Amino acid sequence: MTAAVGPSTYWYLTRSTGAVSLILLTLSVALGVAGVSRFSSPRWPRFVLDSLHRNVSLLALAFLVVHILTAVLDSFAPISLTDAIIPFGGSYRPFWLGLGAIAFDLLLAVALTSMVRRRLGYGAWRATHWLAYACWPIAVLHGLGTGSDVKSTWLLALNVACLGIVALAVGTRAIAGWPAHARVRSGALGATAVFTLFLVLWLPGGPLGQGWAHRSGTPSPLLAGSSKR
Repeated sequence: MTAAVGPSTYWYLTRSTGAVSLILLTLSVALGVAGVSRFSSPRWPRFVLDSLHRNVSLLALAFLVVHILTAVLDSFAPISLTDAIIPFGGSYRPFWLGLGAIAFDLLLAVALTSMVRRRLGYGAWRATHWLAYACWPIAVLHGLGTGSDVKSTWLLALNVACLGIVALAVGTRAIAGWPAHARVRSGALGATAVFTLFLVLWLPGGPLGQGWAHRSGTPSPLLAGSSKR
């Protein structure tokens, strides 16, 4: 019956808020990686740029919460609130949904520790803050692995654009002040290149290939209706 009536409003909200969350998370990571506060000027003082970075991050978290709630409320897939927080325990595409739970947990940890930064100490806060950089590629894989419209041109273009923005930010940070911290910056460039190569090699036989809905862990009763979503 669900397949017959087509996608629900929650389905559209889940996909749209997921896309917006990825865009905002990409901007947040790019601002952090590029060290945008270093480019402050009288017109754009450092506190303005820092506030921009913080607000974009909080907005990404807010959209991510809506993304999770609408996914739970949508009756098509058996996703519980626990599945969205505790990784790899669900019945619907457990691995790829679990990646989304990890991304959310990491982003939430960064947000919470930022609120108590003064009490936590700069060193502990900075170590936790690095989790945001791990959150981004995990979120990208989650979206590609669970998104039923991953073959859509607009979604592929969005992912390519987000990857390009992060790569540009990494390149900007690596070039600025080179060769200071050359090992770390070379590692960041290498990691970005490896992730890009992985996506190029994985996508054709993965989400863009035949039978991905079944191979990704979609429960058998839902496979008949998954083609409509």
